[in-house]
Amino acid sequence: MASQAHLEKMELRQNYRNLWHTDLMRTIQADTPYCCLALWCAPCVSYLLRKRALYNDMSRYVCCAGYLPCSGRCGESRCPELCLATEVFLCFGNSVASTRFLLQDEFNIQTTQCDNCIIGFMFCLQQIACIFSIVAMIVGSEEIQEASQLLSCLADMVYCTVCACMQTQHKIEMDKRDGKFGPQPMAVPPVQQMSRIDQPLPPSVGYPSQASYGQPYSYPPPQPQGYPAAGYPPPNYPPSNAYPPPGYK
Repeated sequence: MASQAHLEKMELRQNYRNLWHTDLMRTIQADTPYCCLALWCAPCVSYLLRKRALYNDMSRYVCCAGYLPCSGRCGESRCPELCLATEVFLCFGNSVASTRFLLQDEFNIQTTQCDNCIIGFMFCLQQIACIFSIVAMIVGSEEIQEASQLLSCLADMVYCTVCACMQTQHKIEMDKRDGKFGPQPMAVPPVQQMSRIDQPLPPSVGYPSQASYGQPYSYPPPQPQGYPAAGYPPPNYPPSNAYPPPGYK
């Protein structure tokens, strides 16, 4: 009955429409220090993220967030902090996945195809490393044993890296939930204001065009000294009896 409910929940999760604030490929760029912290102190980060996902209310804690058959049967109500610490140290992978499912169900977040490919590659690599280890023990060949050890190291590195990116992704999503991204971006101007910017010249409002005047507009000529500003030039200037001057040829 419980497994049927979990299957229905997984099918419902495929129909979610929201997306993570950042995918697994960009978590290192989004928050590099926290990604390094999640890589080197993975269980501690998983503990803090689960507690934060529960809004720091440990009375809501259930082992593996209620997604496993053991959930609710481990005495979580009596000592939730100890149960969570046990979960993140002994079942680290389940603790990360449970926090992920908890956030997805709360915010209707779907997993992108890229994230699914990364997680699937991690699981496949672990399975291949396990198969090589079994074959090496059966055959007893040193070459196969060395190859299985290399595959196991590679699978562990990929596992730790993907888990660190997943936990950074969870942290960024909760930062978005708690409004820790700073001020909101500037609003886009209205359409009518943007349309005015597209015009090459401002429209003429209440003024006739320059072509309506008989001649182009110009400033008055500079006035010589000795003449007032008004009435320049005088009507009888130059006097006919003084021009041309005497002796002029």
